[in-house]
Amino acid sequence: MGSPVREFNVAVVGATGVVGTEFFKILGQRQFPLARVRALASERSAGLEVECAGQRIPVETLDENAFAGVDIALFSAGAEVSRHFAPLAARAGALVIDNSSAWRMEDGVPLVVPEVNPKDIPRRAHGIIANPNCCTIPLTVALNAIRDGVGIERVTVATYQSASGAGSALVQELAAQTRSIAAGEDPKSSSYPYQLAYNVVPGGWPMEEGGYNEEEMKLVLETRKILHEPQLRIVATCVRVPVPICHGEAVFLETGRSLSAAEARARWDSAPGIVVQDDPAQQIYPTPVGVAGKDDVYVGRIRNDPSTPNGLAFWLVSDNLRKGAALNAIQIAEEAIRMGAI
Repeated sequence: MGSPVREFNVAVVGATGVVGTEFFKILGQRQFPLARVRALASERSAGLEVECAGQRIPVETLDENAFAGVDIALFSAGAEVSRHFAPLAARAGALVIDNSSAWRMEDGVPLVVPEVNPKDIPRRAHGIIANPNCCTIPLTVALNAIRDGVGIERVTVATYQSASGAGSALVQELAAQTRSIAAGEDPKSSSYPYQLAYNVVPGGWPMEEGGYNEEEMKLVLETRKILHEPQLRIVATCVRVPVPICHGEAVFLETGRSLSAAEARARWDSAPGIVVQDDPAQQIYPTPVGVAGKDDVYVGRIRNDPSTPNGLAFWLVSDNLRKGAALNAIQIAEEAIRMGAI
């Protein structure tokens, strides 16, 4: 007889948010080795229930004593909460995997996409592993699959980010605005600087120096850290679009050597975590409607860029609540278990 499978006590912080809800769903779907699950949130959510693996879990108030006996703490409650509570969870003995931006660029905190840099998992100095931004994750999965022996010299990316990336309030507001417009009424906007229905918004994130916003700089800095290429030339424009779930990205590369569209397609086709949908003549390419609820990064519209030497252009779509957030964090936990790093 084989050794019994070890089971783990898991806590989800931000249990009632859009990503927290996805954590519970994916833990059950992937049959994660659970001994016990705790749902932690703010005091106003205490007493609610969430479902995980067929069980109803009561929501408990997050406090400084909440992590006793916890093996893995999955955080998705915002940067301020993570900065305060993640070190407490780590000191209590938990492996912390944090979905906020709080720890991503911190020295000694690995920023991990399991298909790209799993070897960074054991190198944590603070007991914390950071989960990257919802656009950085699919971009690095795609870049990593083709860079070996080719090299990537420059990346230009424009994102098409869904409402759920800003939380459930904007998803609900988008639906309400759409109904209002259909009824001939003026749509109301309170969750975003502009009306999102029937619109695209190239902003909504805090501005930083040089005219770039916070989301664009996350994409730049996180991609460099994950790929271990601190000098990578990369520029981003981030845009919110009237879609409830899934982010799209239009990506333009300059590679170190000539790479045909056919070779790129073959590399992506054999890479873990990627599905190629690329037959534009037959109207086959990834769309948010087709990718929502899926785990992989979908790549299509693969073509050479004739405007620059060694240029390649492609389109990708990923479910921002799954691979862009909760799934990637759970995959980090699974990889840590496989490696004996927990």
